[in-house]
Amino acid sequence: MTVKNRLRRMLGRKSRFRKAVDSTDVVSTSSSATTSSLSYEDDTASTLSPASGTALEDSVDDVYSDVRETLERLAARDKARFVQNHASASSPYHEEENLMSTFIACTTYLAYATFIFVGHVRDFFAWFLGRGRFVRVASDFPGDDWSRFAPLLKSWEDFYFRRIYIRVQDAFNRPIASKPGSHIDVLERVSDDAQKSMHVLGSLDNLPPGATPEEYVNGPHFVEAPDGSVCRQCLNLGSYNYLGFADDWHVTCARDVMASLQDFSVSTSSARNEYGTTALHRQVETTVARFLGKEDAICLNMGFNTNATTIPSLVGRGDLLISDELNHTSIVNGARASGAAIRVFKHNSIIDLEATLKQAIILGRPRTRRPWNKILVIVEGIYSMEGEYCDLRGVVDVCKKYGAYIYLDEAHSIGATGATGRGCTEFAGVDTADVDILMGTFTKSFGAMGGYVAADRATIQHLRNTCAASSCHNALSPVVCQQVLTAFKVSENWLYCRVSCCAG
Repeated sequence: MTVKNRLRRMLGRKSRFRKAVDSTDVVSTSSSATTSSLSYEDDTASTLSPASGTALEDSVDDVYSDVRETLERLAARDKARFVQNHASASSPYHEEENLMSTFIACTTYLAYATFIFVGHVRDFFAWFLGRGRFVRVASDFPGDDWSRFAPLLKSWEDFYFRRIYIRVQDAFNRPIASKPGSHIDVLERVSDDAQKSMHVLGSLDNLPPGATPEEYVNGPHFVEAPDGSVCRQCLNLGSYNYLGFADDWHVTCARDVMASLQDFSVSTSSARNEYGTTALHRQVETTVARFLGKEDAICLNMGFNTNATTIPSLVGRGDLLISDELNHTSIVNGARASGAAIRVFKHNSIIDLEATLKQAIILGRPRTRRPWNKILVIVEGIYSMEGEYCDLRGVVDVCKKYGAYIYLDEAHSIGATGATGRGCTEFAGVDTADVDILMGTFTKSFGAMGGYVAADRATIQHLRNTCAASSCHNALSPVVCQQVLTAFKVSENWLYCRVSCCAG
């Protein structure tokens, strides 16, 4: 079987649950600077004839067959809402959100209340009897003298850690002994002090008293790490890995990434504005800018810091930030650090956004009523905690109407959303020229770390000079830069094969 036929089998299969495609379901990718020069329909299966689609469907096993119908229905609903903007009550894709039932909410709160009540009772008897797991023993250590030092933790923080978190801490901070692919090997941990502390078990020779090797070896998920440590093979639902680079990194990226160490060190040990900029950094920035149809871009060493440090460089005193109420913590931290006034609108509500903008323009600044220097609206492409797309078309229309700038966080959408992976702008049919500032990260889809900001050349130059992540923080590792470049190359080659097979 030729490579072309093999790719056709993998990529050209038509889903039997997909709604028939009409002219409004196709997102063109050739007319905008945001898209690839290779134009093709978003729904590649529509290029196949019904007969060939059926044959391919029968010949290829669908690993998602058990949830395919649900996935297709939800994807069609989101496209109807955010691309065609016709999610009305009469729409075939209209669906009420599945809200938590009153019973589940009440029992959840009751469980927390029970934890808190029992914890306070145990604390009282520990204080009264002078005995307990968390009773502090007097010592000569200066920090134990509370007459000289204030407690490091507030009473509630300390109580939560002792009486609630410790009970379930074995579910968190799990060390792994494998690549973070679709399956991971989780190192087995044990505790000798009722979960006050956890330590890695290691080999079967270190089993605690009363435990037998057969309990582990005969388990359905038992595996051993290369050093003999006991592990449990688990399904990985905690990593990003949207494009699967963690699964086949040694095949797709290892050669180029390891070769970069011949010319560059692991770290530049310097900030970007000093000696931290290499040829690889500039290649990443040029690639990102070209990919998104922007004049320039800047790459930074941490996704969280990309928002937390660039927003204070863009706005300040006399400016207004209008933020979605469910924006990420990094955006919240950056907004608070900027010194700008902050207004919040209801999540994904274009009506409330317009009302907030109207009020801000009419009333102006508090006390003086002078107009704002500039107004910046900040939204996310995909809200990570809710899994919801931004109604980007509505946001763009409102901001154009009232002359506000748009800052779009595409941390969870770039690379994995849209026909060519260009994020929420492509998914919603919005030209990136209509979005003033595009932010994203390399951690979710590209198997790397760090983040970027893409905008016009003057804005990026301003960020290079004033952004703390550029002028003060250590530069992104050149090795990571090569990983980003290789991931882009692999993605573009896959896209080319996809277009060639579907067109052929």
